[in-house]
Amino acid sequence: MESQNADKWREAMLNEFESMKNNQDKDGRIERFKARLVTKGFTQKEGIDYAKMFSPVSTKDSFRIIMALVAHYDLPLHQMDVKTAFLNGELEEENYMRQPGGFAKEGKQHMVCKLGKTIYGLKQASMRWYFKFHKTVSSYGFEESITDQCIYLKKCGSRFIFLVLYVDDILLATNDHNLLKDTKEVLSNNFGMKDLGQAVLVLGIKIQRDRARGLLGLSQKTYIERILKRFDRSMCSRQKVLLAKGDLKKKHCPKNKEEEDEMRNKSYASLVGSIMYAQVCTRLDLALCISKMGRFQSNPGMQHWIARKKILRYLQRTKAYMLIYRRTENLKLVDYADANLGKAEDDYISTSSFIFKMAGALLLGRVLNKLVFRVQPLREKVADKLVRFDHIRTQDMIADLFTKFLPSEAFLRHVKSMGLFPSFDVAI
Repeated sequence: MESQNADKWREAMLNEFESMKNNQDKDGRIERFKARLVTKGFTQKEGIDYAKMFSPVSTKDSFRIIMALVAHYDLPLHQMDVKTAFLNGELEEENYMRQPGGFAKEGKQHMVCKLGKTIYGLKQASMRWYFKFHKTVSSYGFEESITDQCIYLKKCGSRFIFLVLYVDDILLATNDHNLLKDTKEVLSNNFGMKDLGQAVLVLGIKIQRDRARGLLGLSQKTYIERILKRFDRSMCSRQKVLLAKGDLKKKHCPKNKEEEDEMRNKSYASLVGSIMYAQVCTRLDLALCISKMGRFQSNPGMQHWIARKKILRYLQRTKAYMLIYRRTENLKLVDYADANLGKAEDDYISTSSFIFKMAGALLLGRVLNKLVFRVQPLREKVADKLVRFDHIRTQDMIADLFTKFLPSEAFLRHVKSMGLFPSFDVAI
């Protein structure tokens, strides 16, 4: 390896090799020898060997909605894992593969294999697996959401069950144990499945429940600790809030080649991407920060890089925070919206946001950046009494957290209003 990151790639390979060596039980015996046949998908040609590559996945918004319903209605939540999911897909295109070395059939070493089903490495393997799964569960009465693929619902009178698919991870939430049992049986009869019982860890998100108090928490503490370790901030000091106004500005971008060279080896984009996964899943308090940082990914400056310390210190303080949903007396959906209407000093971009809250915590939140906005159409709608605007003070407007950097007191209050707490006891 000759790239500038050769040492880091070598370290990653050594870690992977060590993890294989450590596949042992408490007595030092190897628990399981694992091997996988992978075809050379990089030799496939689009339009000949495959047409489409990617399969849909369920969004984290839908995941949080179902978690809110699980908490409110005290639903059992179970998890299953599909073994070798990509081997289930049915191929429509003709694909051939050389016989793997050491496994060629005697007397037919000169022949190749015609693939009847998908195999790991094929570009269309993921998509074909989704088609197979969708066809199977649909035949048993499951209906896919019209707004979010891979979210399924089956209703039998007053009984119902949700099925959430994320590649080879499956979540099941239901109000009927017999329906749960039947669904597990259907899945196991059609695919190789592993029943993991009650859901505890899904896509790196830890699920904690206190069913007696009607609480369900989603935590990414372990993932955030990995971010801190990766960027050498495992032992950094803690910070109360995120960024302040003026921390991320266009004027901080490099102005000459020397400043560009100074940032060349800084992993700014990698940091943004790492934090973004936490923000997308459970840490919606990071939304504005990620939106602002993302504007400078193509040309970050040293001041942008220095600002990362504040973000990582904030994550150090809040790494144990959970997004907590709870049983409520009256389940209702509440929407907040806010906009700063072109007040950005750099480029007059209008930053607007909207959030939805249910069962005590946020379901989704969006930061929208628009360069052009029009006031006249809004005035016309107000005059026609089609729209009404009510002013909400900053201390009550949760959506402010998505459009502007706030003073410490308001910021911390809104974080709590989002449903983010370090423990169940504090959340009550």
